Amino acid sequence: MTSDSDKSAGTDRPVVTRFAPSPTGFLHIGNARTGLFSWLYARHNGGKALLRIEDTDKQRSTQEAIDVIFEGLDWLGLKFDDEPVFQSERAARHAEVALKLLEAGKAYKCFATSEELAQMRDEQRAAKKPLRYDGRWRDRDPSEAPQDAPYTVRIKTPERGETVVDDAVQGRVTVKNSEIDDFILLRADGSPTYMLAVVVDDMDMGCTHIIRGDDHLNNAFRQLQVIHAMQGIEDGWEEPTYAHVPLIHGNDGAKLSKRHGALGVRDYRAMGILPEALFNYLLRLGWGHGDKEEINRDEAIDLFDLSGVGKSPSRFDMKKLLNLNGHYIRQADDARLAQIAAAQIGDTANVALLTEAMPVLKTRARDMNELADGAAFLFKQRPLEMTEKAAALLDDEARGRLAKISDALSVETDWTTDALEANLKAMAEKLEMGLGKLAQPLRAALTGQTTSPGIFDVLALLGKDESLARINAQALPAGPTD
Repeated sequence: MTSDSDKSAGTDRPVVTRFAPSPTGFLHIGNARTGLFSWLYARHNGGKALLRIEDTDKQRSTQEAIDVIFEGLDWLGLKFDDEPVFQSERAARHAEVALKLLEAGKAYKCFATSEELAQMRDEQRAAKKPLRYDGRWRDRDPSEAPQDAPYTVRIKTPERGETVVDDAVQGRVTVKNSEIDDFILLRADGSPTYMLAVVVDDMDMGCTHIIRGDDHLNNAFRQLQVIHAMQGIEDGWEEPTYAHVPLIHGNDGAKLSKRHGALGVRDYRAMGILPEALFNYLLRLGWGHGDKEEINRDEAIDLFDLSGVGKSPSRFDMKKLLNLNGHYIRQADDARLAQIAAAQIGDTANVALLTEAMPVLKTRARDMNELADGAAFLFKQRPLEMTEKAAALLDDEARGRLAKISDALSVETDWTTDALEANLKAMAEKLEMGLGKLAQPLRAALTGQTTSPGIFDVLALLGKDESLARINAQALPAGPTD
């Protein structure tokens, strides 16, 4: 095999990649990155990116789980070419290939019982030998088996030589053929094994590049046995270029798992991550182009190549993702952000007001939940519900200041941030106090919180009538303190 990642196994065939997730209830973040790399490589080379759903596990492969995969890919903007292939619908074709190998003498019937195989493994374990099938039916005549005895179909792997994978990420990897046992192609009930189904589907789909996690590297050596055996039996069984991508680890260096937090694409969406931010972050998780961090979709298609994929596992860093997400929030269209925030706030939200407020709201937000929380004050009903910290700011002295603020603002005719800032600064100077002494209780009265956009932006967005109504609801009458 060639290690040239820009060619299809040394031929001029158009590039065809595939993403083949198993429906397990959610689209795992690691699988999503593999799908992204496959999709980008095809797009970069003007080829086709195909989708296959490996749904042979009927207990786990529910329609709901399949829909979650489609939803996650669609949200990330990964549109695949052609209709998705469902592996469960191709069992007859998988069996056909196994029977062709059997007929050609490149596979054989194995009548070993489960008890015999268990004893074989016990003996190997006791002798501290590798646990692998010992080929006991490889050269035996099937007539030696009891009549109507159940059997599996095993491939007849070469006993000498070696199998080489010139991996586009890992480099050249070699395994002695003596270490590859005669693995099962068809189970006793006639159903195909994963090892057979995957390679038959890859060949029938015309895949030229198999980009997947490096936990599948050992599978490549077995799958190549099927490809080599089928050459000369059917046309089109050309070796693909393999690219085994290192897995994603958590910040502690361990394989990414539930204890590291969110695992599914849907989880990150619920956390307020924008799809373009997750797209960019996953792209940079194990692939790089110099020091460039912020890479949009078009740039990614233009730049992506397997030569940029590192050999070491990458570490998922939530802080980096949130920082990148904040960048994309600031770059995003205000009307689009307003629609997302409105859906999170609920029926009280006003999309037009949110759109108007977005330039202010999005400046410091790192996720859409934070942005929506920061915008919620716009739609609160009086009397405002106060957080504990906000209520603590509104002692009698502070409420007395609110009365003075109300008096000063009620005569303001230019309700703009600049005019409001000038008004309150003049008031602070007159009272010989810092502006913060006015702003803190004012923020609590206007929003019910201790954090918000700039206080003058809050006043401008709420408008004069609503601002004064909220201030007066918390103010003490001026009187003796004058």
